[in-house]
Amino acid sequence: MLRWLIVACALSLSADTPPTPEPGGWQLVVLGIAQDGGMPHPGCTKSPCADVYAGTRSAEKVSCIGLVNRSSGAAYMIDATPDFPAQLHALTGDKAPDGIFLTHGHMGHYTGLMYLGKEAMATSHVPVYGTRRMISFLRKNAPWSALVHDGRIDVHVQQPDEAVALRDGLRITPILVPHRDEFTDTVGYLIEGPRAKVLFIPDIDKWQKWNRNLRDYANEVDILLLDGTFSSMTELPGRNISEVPHPLMTETRALLANTKAQLWFIHLNHSNPALIDNTDVAREGMTFSL
Repeated sequence: MLRWLIVACALSLSADTPPTPEPGGWQLVVLGIAQDGGMPHPGCTKSPCADVYAGTRSAEKVSCIGLVNRSSGAAYMIDATPDFPAQLHALTGDKAPDGIFLTHGHMGHYTGLMYLGKEAMATSHVPVYGTRRMISFLRKNAPWSALVHDGRIDVHVQQPDEAVALRDGLRITPILVPHRDEFTDTVGYLIEGPRAKVLFIPDIDKWQKWNRNLRDYANEVDILLLDGTFSSMTELPGRNISEVPHPLMTETRALLANTKAQLWFIHLNHSNPALIDNTDVAREGMTFSL
């Protein structure tokens, strides 16, 4: 809590300060901001990972957001990460969510579903939403198929660009994006509440490969939560960064100059120096009114 208060104070000096959430109604809660491997990252012995092990800074959970209505108690998660237990606790106090929306089949985005199984929560019919390829992947591959067979989850196929109407005026629409689709395709989500609209895209190869115009979205929505995996092409010495393509944060900032929406980066790699001090990086615990 103290760390979040310090971050919040620092962010208050920025022009990109998130609005103070209104009481009641829908809120978007940032539950994690790191790339799939988290931070500290396995095999990482340098800062900031080393700082976590030394006890001089906090870890960062894997990229995830929650949608919660404190008045009605309804809550949804977008992505199920390896940090699912702590993220669920932060969102609902450990009650199973009313639904989980998946972006794609990379390890940081769906493997947290394992905690719904009989070895852990043993849930009953939690709705899980994904594209046809994402749901087919869950049905055909163990141990995820056991969650379906045992009734731990109920899977729902989403059609791209078709909104799912949820409770109390909340709508969520999947939007296909290009992103190394080895096992499933990949989507971002347009989230529409009574008070605000958010575009959430934690993973994309390059904006130029997308068949949509990001600037158009930036002038239609209120908040952008976008892929901030890398700051520069030199972050992974000894490895070809083109093998893990993502838009650089500098490219995204330039593309969105003079647009309407607030820009916040999410899904940062452990190598990204922006994890430490950038004011346009989302932080765990941030809350936005929807």
